[in-house]
Amino acid sequence: QVQLEESGGGLVQAGESLRLSCVASENIFNYNYMAWHRQAPGMQRELVASINVGGRIDLAQSVKRRFTISRDAAKNMIDLEMSELRPEDTGIYYCAAHLLSRTFWGQGVQVTVSS
Repeated sequence: QVQLEESGGGLVQAGESLRLSCVASENIFNYNYMAWHRQAPGMQRELVASINVGGRIDLAQSVKRRFTISRDAAKNMIDLEMSELRPEDTGIYYCAAHLLSRTFWGQGVQVTVSS
């Protein structure tokens, strides 16, 4: 089972930027797609950004033009670059590896955006 380790969370002010990184314990191309999800307090976990084996990127409507996802295959790493952060971006951000109907999760990192 893949192990996913996230880093880069923290407290920022609205309008600032933050970069999250996720390192996988194995080849990320073993999975259909890699993704970042987030869970705000009292809310369900939602998909924020994903990148599939072919490099296709999908972003949630709420983060388009502000967030981007990228990968470094040599390092088995995916990043989430977040800019123009808003208080509603606050939550726990989880890295995930998706394979068919299975999802493997990291522990999550806290992102807090103050107004």
